[in-house]
Amino acid sequence: MTLFQDNSQDSGATGAAKTATSSVGNLVGGLGRTVGNVTGAAGRGVGDTVTGATGSAGQPVGDALGSLGTGVEKGADDVSKGVENAGKWK
Repeated sequence: MTLFQDNSQDSGATGAAKTATSSVGNLVGGLGRTVGNVTGAAGRGVGDTVTGATGSAGQPVGDALGSLGTGVEKGADDVSKGVENAGKWK
């Protein structure tokens, strides 16, 4: 019996697998989040352009496009968090 015993499950092959999957999960999650942010910003930009160009007549369409962009961004962020957590075996 040792005084200090490592009961960690993050040693050996398991630790190596967790490190590898965490790195891949962080990479894929970061890429997904980037794509979501760009898509969200583009959607909001197009929505603002439609609203600006058409005035109040086109505002519902512009608002819908902006909301769609925001929804895509939020969805991509949620998926990215899930991928990162899966990579960390959570």
